[in-house]
Amino acid sequence: MSTTLSAKPSGNPPGAPEARRSPLTRLQHLLHAQATIGPAVVLLVAVIVFALLSDRFLTPGNISLIVQQVAVVGTLAVGQTIVILTAGIDLSCGAIMVLTSIVMAKVAADTGLPGVPALLLGFVVGTLCGLLNGVLVTRLKLPPFIVTLGTLNVFFALNLWYSSSATIRGTDMPKLLLWTGQTFTIGGTRITYGSIMMVLLVAAMAFALKNTAWGRHVYATGDDAEAARLSGIRTGRVLLGVYATAGLVYAVAAWILIGRIASASPQAGQLDNLDSITAVVIGGTSLFGGRGAIVGSLLGALIVGVFRNGLALAGVDVLWQTMAVGVLIIVAVSLDQWIRKVKP
Repeated sequence: MSTTLSAKPSGNPPGAPEARRSPLTRLQHLLHAQATIGPAVVLLVAVIVFALLSDRFLTPGNISLIVQQVAVVGTLAVGQTIVILTAGIDLSCGAIMVLTSIVMAKVAADTGLPGVPALLLGFVVGTLCGLLNGVLVTRLKLPPFIVTLGTLNVFFALNLWYSSSATIRGTDMPKLLLWTGQTFTIGGTRITYGSIMMVLLVAAMAFALKNTAWGRHVYATGDDAEAARLSGIRTGRVLLGVYATAGLVYAVAAWILIGRIASASPQAGQLDNLDSITAVVIGGTSLFGGRGAIVGSLLGALIVGVFRNGLALAGVDVLWQTMAVGVLIIVAVSLDQWIRKVKP
C-alpha cells in the first residue's frame, strides 16, 4: 500500500512572516526598534489627561515649574543612561552631585576663589568620583550595584564632613555658580539657563552615542561584553570612560542644582539618584544594557515631572503621587522584559 503525504512548502515567500505577525507582535518589534516611541506616547497622553483635569496645568507658569524641576534629574539621567547602557547602574550619582556642589560652593565662599576655577575644580572632583567607580568595576571586577552602593555612602559621608552639615548661601558664592538658575522668557514661559544646558547636554550625548565609535562601543559592551571583547573592543577602557564621563555629567548637574536652589546644601538631592534611574527606565533604556536612547531618558524625566505636577494640581496626596511613580517603574520594567523577547 502506498501512502501519499501532502508536502508543505519548505520556505515562505519573502515578506510572508511579516504579513502573519499579529498587531501585538508588530508593536513589540516597533518598540524594540524605536525605544523612544513608548515614552513619547505616555508623555503625550499624560499631558492631555492632566490638561483636562486642571485648567492650570498648561499655563506658562506651571510649564516653567515642570521644566525647572526636571532640569537636575534630567541631567543626572544623561550620566545614568550611559552607565545603564553598559548593563551597569550608578546609585551614587546623587551623592556625587551634592558633594561636587559643596566643593564648588565652599571653596569659593571660604577662599574667595573666582567662579571659573571653582567650577572647574567641581568638574574635576565629579570626574574623579566617577573614575573611582569605574576603577572598582573594571579592575576589581566588582558588580556596579555593590560598588556604587558603597561609594554612595562614602561620598555622602565626605559631603557631610567637608560641609560640616552646613548650607552655603548663594550670597557667599560667585555669580557664575548661580548663573544656571537665572531665567529668560519665551512666550510667557520662564526658562532657566540650567534647563537649556540640560537640553544641550542631551543633544551632545545623543550625537556621541549615535555617531561615534565610542558610542557604538558603549552599546556593544552593554549588549554582550564578551562578544565585544572578542571583536577587539577594549571593554575595560570603555567602562572606565563611561563612569568618568558620567561623573563629569553629575558635576554639571551640581552646577544646575546650585542655581536651582540658590545655595549649596549637603542635604539636597538625596533621592535624585533613584529619580534618575526611574527616568532612564521609564524612558525605555533596558536595565540589561545594549538598548535605549538619551532622548528617551529626557522623556522619562519629563513623564515623572508631569505626573507629580499633574497629580498635585488634581489634589492627589503626595503618598499616591509616589505610588503612581512606583507603578510606572514596574510597568516600564515589565514592558522592557516583554520587548527583549522579540524574535526576528
